[in-house]
Amino acid sequence: MNIVVLDGYTLNPGDLSWDAFHQLGNCTVYDRTAPGEVLCRACGAEVLITNKTVLSADLMAALPKLRYIGVLATGYNVVDVAAACAHGVTVTNVPGYSTRSVAQHAMALLLELSNHVGIHAAQIPQGRWSASKDFSYWDRPLRELDGLTMGIVGYGTIGRCVAELARAFGMKVLANSRKKFEAQPGIRWAPLDELLEASDVVSLHCPLTDETRAVINARSLALMKPTAFLINTSRGPLIDESALAAALREGCIAGAALDVLSAEPPPSDNPLLAAPNCLITPHQAWASGAARIRLLAVAAENLRAFVAGKPVNVVS
Repeated sequence: MNIVVLDGYTLNPGDLSWDAFHQLGNCTVYDRTAPGEVLCRACGAEVLITNKTVLSADLMAALPKLRYIGVLATGYNVVDVAAACAHGVTVTNVPGYSTRSVAQHAMALLLELSNHVGIHAAQIPQGRWSASKDFSYWDRPLRELDGLTMGIVGYGTIGRCVAELARAFGMKVLANSRKKFEAQPGIRWAPLDELLEASDVVSLHCPLTDETRAVINARSLALMKPTAFLINTSRGPLIDESALAAALREGCIAGAALDVLSAEPPPSDNPLLAAPNCLITPHQAWASGAARIRLLAVAAENLRAFVAGKPVNVVS
């Protein structure tokens, strides 16, 4: 079986092993594949493994031997699933591998917005504390989370995990999802507008769909408290970035912390790169060592199950 990994570097920059894939067939691993290189590298492959490399309908039509596409992620929008189905190609993904890591990162972003640990720590070598007349120094307000309200947009596995962590900090939780759920201690379902108006922190954990694209826009930002924080560890296009940049400049909300943007890596003219009170991390919430080990293991098991005639985690 001819296996081609099109863009393996982000998952495995060298600290993990592709042995499980090599055991399943003749496996070629490319760190990255440019759009113009995909057809040449995929030609003759029965199995393609992709993370962010786009696999279009036209490409699949040109690959008669292709039988399986394994996506090294939970989201599979890089694959034309309808075309794969039409060509008899099985597509799988890896759900749930990064739940705890993403939830942890969301809380890390919130803690940085609240306590400014990184900013204050960076000031120490600059002599800011040494020059202080007092034993205790800070130049930004410090906020306690206990008693504040966390609004979670998208109450799936990660959203529920974030709610659990928020409750551990003493926060009340409002959650919005397509389906209502029964209230739990400190957690209840709320319509989106109510959630935006009542929350001190809004954290996005919903998938990117036609309904959720730009769910955070000028209107929704205007509903939020001027003291509120916005966190996004889900998908960049959930936010109208120009509207958010304007809201931050005008003080409509107190701050934003984002691990995802609409284009990645971001172009230099992305308005959020220069927006005040905007913390950005480079799409790394999913990438803890533990999460990447799980991702690689499940991706290999997905292929092994397909070879055995009992495919799992199928999205087409």
